[in-house]
Amino acid sequence: MTAFKVVIPARYGSSRLPAKPLLDIAGQPMVAHVYQRALLSQAQQVVIATDDERIYRAAEQLGATVVMTSTEHPSGTDRLQEVAQKMGWADDEIIVNVQGDEPLIPPAVINQVAANLAANPQAGMATLAEPLQDVAQLTNPNIVKLVRDYQQMAMYFSRAPMPWARDAFMNGVTTLAVPELYLRHLGIYAYRVSFLNAYVQWPPAVLEQVEALEQLRALYYGVKIHVDLAAVNLPAGVDTLADLERVRLLFSQGLID
Repeated sequence: MTAFKVVIPARYGSSRLPAKPLLDIAGQPMVAHVYQRALLSQAQQVVIATDDERIYRAAEQLGATVVMTSTEHPSGTDRLQEVAQKMGWADDEIIVNVQGDEPLIPPAVINQVAANLAANPQAGMATLAEPLQDVAQLTNPNIVKLVRDYQQMAMYFSRAPMPWARDAFMNGVTTLAVPELYLRHLGIYAYRVSFLNAYVQWPPAVLEQVEALEQLRALYYGVKIHVDLAAVNLPAGVDTLADLERVRLLFSQGLID
């Protein structure tokens, strides 16, 4: 069994859904559901990281280990590095970043991404993907696409459609030409603490800023990112009010394990 820890970054500010981690789902704040799902994984420790006193107090009421972090971090990866530093974790510790807006995250994918990083020492990060379903998803800028090489290492991530099937799309084909090439990135990561310590020393990459994708900083500076297909379906997280109502309905109908 892979030894790893989970950190749940939970920010109060959100342009689309303010106070998101504290929004009620089935009588508990959203962050409580994320925390409880993470506890069902094989993690040795689960830590909530926040920059807000209200979330800090809510996490304490759960009995969780909670770390107050800076409000100035440009990305969740930077925030995790501060947690690792404050917790005194060793360079070889594996940390899984479980987003604070994933109240339905399956514990199996948390275990999977940690095990993948442990099995691939040449990689500084590991993450997961799932197949794209259609051209509409391919062209949706809110869906992050990726391509990977024969060793399952990421070559690039983008909000743009890729890979572009030149001949097929030029001839009006509206289906995915080679379906297994088209992958949607899932926002769960595993890192080693040594990588986090290096990451925060690197200036943000122009590609990272243009695409608004923090993982591009790692690729820009030559870090390999292992990408596997998720072992189980990863339900969509909560980004909008409509997402929140969808998740609330699932809980009210007793459809959540």
